[in-house]
Amino acid sequence: MELRVSGAARPARASSYLSVSRSRLLALSASAAFMLLPGELARAQEGAAGAAEGNAEITNKAGSNGEAGAGAAGSAPEGTVDGPAREAPIETSVPPVVIEQQADPEPAAPVAAAEADPTPYSRPEPSRRARAAQPAPSNTSAPSSTADGGFASQEAIEEAIFDLPVDGDTLNRGSSGVDGYYAAGTSSATKTNTLIMNIPGTVSIIPEELAEDQGANTLGQALLYVPGIAVQQGEGHRDQLTFRGQETTADFFVDGVRDDIETFRDLYNVQTIEVLKGPNAMIFGRGGGGGVINRVTKRADGIPIYEATLQLGSWGRARGTADVGQAISPNAAFRLNAMYEDSETFRDFSWLERYGINPTLGFKLGERTTLHFSYEYKTHDQNVDRGGPSIAGVPFEYPIETYFGQPNASFTNFDGHVATATLEHETKSGVQMRNHTFFADYDKLYQNIFASSPVNGPGPGLVELNGYQNSEARQNFVNQTDFSYSFAHGEHFRHTLVGGFEFGIQSNDAYRNLPTFDFPGSGIFTVNVPAANPTIFRRTLYNVPNRRRFTDLDTTSAFIQDQFEITRYFELIGGIRFDRFDVSFEDGLNDFRTSRVDDEWSPRVGGVLKPWENFHLYASYARSFLPANGDNFGALSVTASELEPETFENYETGFKWTIKPRLLLQGAIYQLDRDNQAVTIGPDTFARGLTRTRGQEIEISGYVTDKWQVFGGYAHTDSEIVFAGDDVALVGNSVESVPVDTFSLWNKYQLTEKWGFGLGVIHQAGWFAEADNAVKVPGYTRVDGAVYYDLNEHWSAQVNIENMFNTEYWISSHNNNNISYGAPTQAFATMKARW
Repeated sequence: MELRVSGAARPARASSYLSVSRSRLLALSASAAFMLLPGELARAQEGAAGAAEGNAEITNKAGSNGEAGAGAAGSAPEGTVDGPAREAPIETSVPPVVIEQQADPEPAAPVAAAEADPTPYSRPEPSRRARAAQPAPSNTSAPSSTADGGFASQEAIEEAIFDLPVDGDTLNRGSSGVDGYYAAGTSSATKTNTLIMNIPGTVSIIPEELAEDQGANTLGQALLYVPGIAVQQGEGHRDQLTFRGQETTADFFVDGVRDDIETFRDLYNVQTIEVLKGPNAMIFGRGGGGGVINRVTKRADGIPIYEATLQLGSWGRARGTADVGQAISPNAAFRLNAMYEDSETFRDFSWLERYGINPTLGFKLGERTTLHFSYEYKTHDQNVDRGGPSIAGVPFEYPIETYFGQPNASFTNFDGHVATATLEHETKSGVQMRNHTFFADYDKLYQNIFASSPVNGPGPGLVELNGYQNSEARQNFVNQTDFSYSFAHGEHFRHTLVGGFEFGIQSNDAYRNLPTFDFPGSGIFTVNVPAANPTIFRRTLYNVPNRRRFTDLDTTSAFIQDQFEITRYFELIGGIRFDRFDVSFEDGLNDFRTSRVDDEWSPRVGGVLKPWENFHLYASYARSFLPANGDNFGALSVTASELEPETFENYETGFKWTIKPRLLLQGAIYQLDRDNQAVTIGPDTFARGLTRTRGQEIEISGYVTDKWQVFGGYAHTDSEIVFAGDDVALVGNSVESVPVDTFSLWNKYQLTEKWGFGLGVIHQAGWFAEADNAVKVPGYTRVDGAVYYDLNEHWSAQVNIENMFNTEYWISSHNNNNISYGAPTQAFATMKARW
């Protein structure tokens, strides 16, 4: 570890630092891409010409949606290549089938105020570009042939495109063997396509069909049925989760790359959602103590799809999506996903407007080489609603539509651009290689006035309102290069080696201002209002500087892993990752500068015992780390810069049972320790704390019968503060936002060829809103339902009803006085057209 502290003034940002770093990484990514094709590119390009004339030996095993049933014949998992003859693994009875997927900013101009009309509410005009806070003023069927005779039919194109030989390129490609709610495998947990049965850890996969059946449009909605996960409020402007006792706003990934901007994530372009529990730094890098969430996106795969949906429902919900794609030549494909939504909620003054567009292109450069491009533009604008306060240790009961704060001065604008390029190649000797480049540019503004005290805190019947305005400009650049190779030695031993490198640059500029009410210089910084009438429309100016934080981060990583199959009955997996985490931090308010370098090793080891074909046992150990400035570019003060990174250690044992060919039951028992955790005990004073989580989880997913599908499970999570420095009062307390018991189960039953229905239940026990355990939020049970109707092969519809029995409950919290009500009974209808 190196520590560097300096008080010298820093030159203006947007100078040479990122420019030089980007140039260096661009050169690295370009060289990595070319390194993938040593001597093979010429042969691959020659193969492309032959593929255009007919590639009959390549078969397309995917169905119309890019998936195949678990029982389909085809690729063997875990990177099987041509080599010495060996006994086929028993697991091939349920083989996974690969799913084809998909200048440093200047400080922005200041915002002097967010003003409101004195009495009536008016919805603020959404900004398409987030503004930074300012300093204080001083045709459905393809033709059978082309004009030039380039191909004979659409089927010939599909066979020619992206169906790579040697089981298909499975390196780091996400979920596989997806059929309805069932998924046989994934490559995200190990980088290679591996059966979930053979992964020594808990993996939950939410396929697109499951999310659609539940009517889930966002990540948070889709995760409600995953056992052991608590979806938090996220201050009303971001995804935030607690699982296995660990809170996170940054352990989100898209196609294996960190996607840590604080916003809400839509599912319009998502193929599957993968929940990988326990420390995962060996694969994903820093953080991931409780686990990570990886979204596998749709991409151009040459399979024709023409699909559109329209959703209408309670409180003015209106949403439309489109998914269009097909091959455009024997060696190229195009796909476009788009979404627009304009909705409200049961809460007063609520509004939401967002849209996204994601075109992707895929090219087959040769028999064993593909290249994919993707670009996404997304906006998300909505009001910010942080719920209501507490009273005497419990949530304050108020009319559920009541808004606490100033609605005209509480909203968020998000603007995001993401571009990716993925080059995949397989040598004739069976080495698979993948180079993935990811660049993202984000702008975000959020501002809010909210309850900052309990009821009666400032006086009888009163509650205090406070707030802030925050603006961020962030750029992420990541380049990953992965490779894998499988080989056998002897009759019963087989290795699958995986290795890779990752280089990243992240830059973040964060500005925060505090409010002044009524007029500049009024001296009114907070407002006390009656708890019975807490909505105000007073003029609000965010003109008191509070933060100017500028963070630059360089990461360099390398890892290696071996999946060692020792006969059909036992398999070992072990690997280690090295991360160099170099962060520079500047506080623009006091000219304080500091930096820190951490060199960290993250090991993982596990064993899978396979006494029977359909029943496996496993045990594992994994370790992750989190740097001192937190999971999302927090402050790096003098004190914090001296702290070693936090560490997560997870011990776990469990089982995987394929009850039927498409029905998987998983169970786990674990202990997760989070050590060296920064615990605040005074102004700029930290102690090294320890939290411990012990838990048990069980989950079921797939087909009970050919007509009945299920997804859900139960989790018991006992999380406590073991050590908190000098703050002994916290020792023994429960970690905030961790329900001890959670249960969820979603069912879908296909009554006839045309009619089906869904029924789901979600139960969460009560939880504490903060670590002081002063306020406990009561538990709840919610019942959801759905009805499905397929008119014909082109038209279908469904009606979803959430909270069927109109239960009044609190669904999430952020602290003791930001506690959110769950929605009363709401219904929405979705119509889908496909050709």
